[in-house]
Amino acid sequence: MKKIGITGQNGFVGRHLYNTLGLSPEDFQRIDFQKEYFENDSKLDEFVAQCDVIVHLAAMNRHESEQFIYETNVGLAQKLVDSLKRTGSKAHVMISSSTQEERDNLYGKSKREGREALANWAQENDGKITGLIIPNVFGAFGKPFYNSFVSTFCYQLTHGETPTIATDGEVKLIYVQELVEIIINEIKDGNIKAEYFVEPTATKKVSEVLALLNDYKTKYFDSGEIPAINDSFEHNLFNTYRSYIDYKTHYPVKFTQHTDPRGAFVEVIRLGVGGQCSFSTTVPGITRGNHYHTRKIERFAVIKGKALIQLRKIDTEEVLDFYLDGNEPAYVDMPIWYTHNIKNIGEEELYTIFWINEAFNSENADTYFVEV
Repeated sequence: MKKIGITGQNGFVGRHLYNTLGLSPEDFQRIDFQKEYFENDSKLDEFVAQCDVIVHLAAMNRHESEQFIYETNVGLAQKLVDSLKRTGSKAHVMISSSTQEERDNLYGKSKREGREALANWAQENDGKITGLIIPNVFGAFGKPFYNSFVSTFCYQLTHGETPTIATDGEVKLIYVQELVEIIINEIKDGNIKAEYFVEPTATKKVSEVLALLNDYKTKYFDSGEIPAINDSFEHNLFNTYRSYIDYKTHYPVKFTQHTDPRGAFVEVIRLGVGGQCSFSTTVPGITRGNHYHTRKIERFAVIKGKALIQLRKIDTEEVLDFYLDGNEPAYVDMPIWYTHNIKNIGEEELYTIFWINEAFNSENADTYFVEV
């Protein structure tokens, strides 16, 4: 079992990596890191001394002063180097740099010099280094106006704002979970490369990305339709978009119910994709679920009875409660990385329709059981 520490553990990429490593407790032990360790040599040394692998992700992306960004990023890398020397560490150190290394700006310069400082430590101390040079990363829970233009556009389109394009250039992109998989594979393989150019998984114009996101807003956010998803990039972009919805105010969404003397008709879901549709009956007092997904798109629709649907984002304590009643049919969609359940809180059987975008596969279930 390898002991893995992540500087920047609570950042965008760091949190995804931390949570994904937690899915394989038989292979990895996570050594917790707090950003305050950089201000306390003994705490930093204690952290470094425990680690077989250190993934250095801590960095500043944006600030009104480029000089401050430069000094911060170079300073963080140097503090890590100093700790590695003090502890005589033989850890495999992986550092995230950026394709902006090639550009003439202080951010790119700070990333290059930080990577080179760790490469020099490895060369002088018989250490192990992997310098990841990474394209633009997008994904769920990125910080808008900071991590990525994708994060900014997703936030704006789910919060009543209108995105604008400053420069419609081509951007090389990688989804955060794709990057995490690369990092984990490098951890397993123990490869040593001072320069590891991470290949983008998509190259898109900014306007192409915005057009897709506008389509998601019109079809999904405004009308509840699952849009057509043509490839893995669009799947990942759609899940990214969904993560910016304010679930507290958006759900549950009531269906349009058409009634006449015969009874009622309700359209449960309109699809641009396939998937699996099922229904369940649940006796009073019983709870189903208590699991989460990292890629699946899922809808719970209550058509009869009374239900409590609960969601909790992994690594947080806040529980979102949604009360649904079959007399006013409604649905809640399950976001990725949120554990969820549904409980019959009424006195009659609960009828629920479930839709998920892929049929269940026991060998690749993407289902992780955690109590809400």
